[in-house]
Amino acid sequence: MRGVTPKPGPIERGGVARSFDAHARTYDKLVGSNPGYHEHLRLTTKRMGLPDRGAGLRLLDVGCGTGASTAALLDAAPLAEITAVDASPAMLAQAQRKTWPRTVRFVHGNAENLAMSGIVGPYDGILAAYVLRNLLHQDAALRQFHRLLRPGAPLAIHEYSVRDSLRSRIVWTAVCWGVIIPMARIRAGSTDLYRYLWRSALQFDGIGQLSRRLTSAGFEDIRVQTVPGWQQHIVHTFLGRRPPDPGAAPAAPAAEVGAGGGVDVDPEAATPAEGIDVTKPPA
Repeated sequence: MRGVTPKPGPIERGGVARSFDAHARTYDKLVGSNPGYHEHLRLTTKRMGLPDRGAGLRLLDVGCGTGASTAALLDAAPLAEITAVDASPAMLAQAQRKTWPRTVRFVHGNAENLAMSGIVGPYDGILAAYVLRNLLHQDAALRQFHRLLRPGAPLAIHEYSVRDSLRSRIVWTAVCWGVIIPMARIRAGSTDLYRYLWRSALQFDGIGQLSRRLTSAGFEDIRVQTVPGWQQHIVHTFLGRRPPDPGAAPAAPAAEVGAGGGVDVDPEAATPAEGIDVTKPPA
């Protein structure tokens, strides 16, 4: 499989958001059949280390879809004010049909130009789940996230990353073509979105490359952990934070330099870390 790149399909040519629109009504049932899907999102938000159950924090969920990542963020920080944004109107409509506290609001917007939708900082944490690989200008998006964060605040990228591992690519392909794509044909009547999901994960950055992107965008304390279950070494939490202002109390250093080249990587981790060390917002 090494060196084999799937050819672009109709979604790449026609637009990712429009395909999500077409699949919005069946999306929750399909992802809900994936063991661990919601648990893994909650694991990533726990790893963000948000203090005090989110009291006094403003959080941003980029690429919220039907609200699964928003629910995970709310679980980690039930007292926070959460803004959730997505480019698909139909996915947002599904999210808004669910019950949310008044501290959660949904916004239609492009993750590559959030200011156009009135999304302005500073935020005390940003979650971007399963969205970065869908963006055309990924480095610019990461720099935008950096600008939107207050100094010391964390960014969590919850994403597929299989490029560095032949085994992970084999497992991912086997599950997609043996389970996910056939199930989509039965439940949704179309497989285009889920064939795109297979291709996009194979083509996306490996752990080292995405970690370097985060560093180039200005983030520090980059840490990477995988998730338990069949998606171990397939789905990962990438954590970083905007550096504190000069003169602020120094943050706790990362544990060790790992396999990511200046990045703390624990690929075998099946349980959450203590959480990235964050500076609490001023009183």
